[in-house]
Amino acid sequence: MASTSTPTSSATDDIPEMPAPRVRENPAHSIGGGLALLLGLLGLVAGVALIVLGATLSSAGLKAALIVIGVLLGIAAFFAMCGLNMVAPGEARVVQLFGRYRGTIRTDGLRWVNPLTSRTKISTRVRNHETAVLKVNDAYGNPIELAAVVVWKVEDTAQAMFEVDDFLEFVSTQTEAAVRHIAIEYPYDAHEETGLSLRGNAEEITEKLAVELHARVEAAGVHIIESRFTHLAYAPEIASAMLQRQQAGAVVAARRLIVDGAVGMVEAALTRLTEQDIVELDSERKAAMVSNLLVVLCGDRAAQPVVNTGTLYQ
Repeated sequence: MASTSTPTSSATDDIPEMPAPRVRENPAHSIGGGLALLLGLLGLVAGVALIVLGATLSSAGLKAALIVIGVLLGIAAFFAMCGLNMVAPGEARVVQLFGRYRGTIRTDGLRWVNPLTSRTKISTRVRNHETAVLKVNDAYGNPIELAAVVVWKVEDTAQAMFEVDDFLEFVSTQTEAAVRHIAIEYPYDAHEETGLSLRGNAEEITEKLAVELHARVEAAGVHIIESRFTHLAYAPEIASAMLQRQQAGAVVAARRLIVDGAVGMVEAALTRLTEQDIVELDSERKAAMVSNLLVVLCGDRAAQPVVNTGTLYQ
């Protein structure tokens, strides 16, 4: 994209560089939870059965052995069942073993992993974050108010878990920082036709906002789906003055269009009169005709007809 003037210079030139991620998401080793649940229940039933059977025996040694084996089997079955996890659609489980990342479970349903691991739930659903109305100065120093909404989701659960302290707060803070940075790089209204402005080039500005947001939150494993401004206005203390300036600009633009059209019509009239030889006009008569036509075409009120009984020179 071609660079523009200083007030509208690219807002992506000074995007901060985030550190490279030290960990990436990989699938954790897990098995279907249905079989694990069945085996765990069978182990509990077998343990209870051994305890009951041991209690009915008369031999003290065999009785104690069966009871101990039953208790251990029941404890082992219960401990193994602690590895069961319910994973809902749109959720993931980050698996750690003694503090070391072992992978992420994204398969929904009942899954079983090593019961010694810890599993942290992270939502991978699409989320909205809307900033509060921020008051900043635009590229021309005018105070403005703006707010934005960002649609995002967690794409890499390992980065979201381990690269930042709190990825929800991180996204919120970086979104506000990006919105403020975009606001101070561009004016609310551009004084030059070739410059970008927040009001006149909303699509281009939101694209730049999305690029900057992506660069800022990529380290947290977050993917920006869309970003839009939801509020954009001058601050109340200058709103009335800026409204007058906008109205004056609209009036000037309208007047310029009227004058351009009137000059074109006068030029066409003189050319046609000359080509068809309807009347011969000298320079003074042409000047008078141009003056009268411009008054009629550019005036705010209807022209009043005047009957000239003499000549232009008398």
